[in-house]
Amino acid sequence: MTEPPAFDPTLPDDIQWQPLPPRGALFAATGSALSMALLFGAACVVLMLVTKQSSWLLIPSAGAVLGALLGAWFGWRRHRLTFWRLDAQSLGVRRGHMWQSESHVPVSRVQHLDLRRGPLERMAGLATLIVHTAGTRMNTVAVAGLAHADAERLRDRLARQLDHDDAL
Repeated sequence: MTEPPAFDPTLPDDIQWQPLPPRGALFAATGSALSMALLFGAACVVLMLVTKQSSWLLIPSAGAVLGALLGAWFGWRRHRLTFWRLDAQSLGVRRGHMWQSESHVPVSRVQHLDLRRGPLERMAGLATLIVHTAGTRMNTVAVAGLAHADAERLRDRLARQLDHDDAL
């Protein structure tokens, strides 16, 4: 494994937003599909009980399939519309298309950094970078679905920037 480059205080401010790797979209789609299938299936059961329908298997199954399809599409799209960038001042995370959110974590607010890799993430070469910050509002920022090399590089660069800022 090669050593990451030393901190460069002259990082350009026009660093491009980086997309998450496409292989993580399958995991995002699967997780959302399962969640939505359960939600739609349960909603159909409740609706069936309230309206006293007799199709005890057909309606919840159709609701679960519809929920799985919608959830898979939303999860895949959410993953494909998530971007990150690291500049000299902050880590930025941008999500969404219609309802966009953009979070910037100033390096001076970072308390500590974690990498999380479950068994499926390890198989796909992915990781989740968790940035813990000072303060109470949004005190953690998690970027799931990063390529493992990118997550390690971000963690090391943020830690190096923290050390550099502490030395000043």
